[in-house]
Amino acid sequence: MNIKEIINVRKSTRNFLPDPVPQEILEEILEAGRLAPSAQNRQPWRYLVFNDNRKIRELAKNCGLIGLSNFFIKEAPLVIIACAETKSNVRINNQDYYLVDTAISFQQMILTATAHGLGTCWMAAFSEKTLSKYLQLPPSWRIVAISPFGYPAEKKSLYSKALSALAKSKDRLPMDKIVTYK
Repeated sequence: MNIKEIINVRKSTRNFLPDPVPQEILEEILEAGRLAPSAQNRQPWRYLVFNDNRKIRELAKNCGLIGLSNFFIKEAPLVIIACAETKSNVRINNQDYYLVDTAISFQQMILTATAHGLGTCWMAAFSEKTLSKYLQLPPSWRIVAISPFGYPAEKKSLYSKALSALAKSKDRLPMDKIVTYK
């Protein structure tokens, strides 16, 4: 697939087959994140990789009350948590770039996973305080996002269908609403 095809087929996946993600594909996904650009090449991203089902199920229980909406991650064979090391931040024009840099890196990982036929779901519904405590993260780390990774199951659960509908996942603003030529 070329990059346009990858972008067009990427969608949020909430139902996964139990098949593990092969190690060589996981390494390629992580390498795509490592090679991302960042402000002044600070590379603030840090990734926590969960590929043990027992640990993923425990993780799912420790995302806080808001994280209950994402309890479906317990069925994924792989979960990656994208964190940012704030000590590697660069501030330009009163803007902290550690969040932007980590988001770019994580998106490269998600697109790489998509190219391998894996499904993902960028998740922001979690209690950072609760999850950071559970993970025993250093105080200088911020959790930016979580995503399950795995081969999509053909049949979607009712819960998955409801979340997609609620989020209006297929809706996209028209070009004239997001672009202004000057």
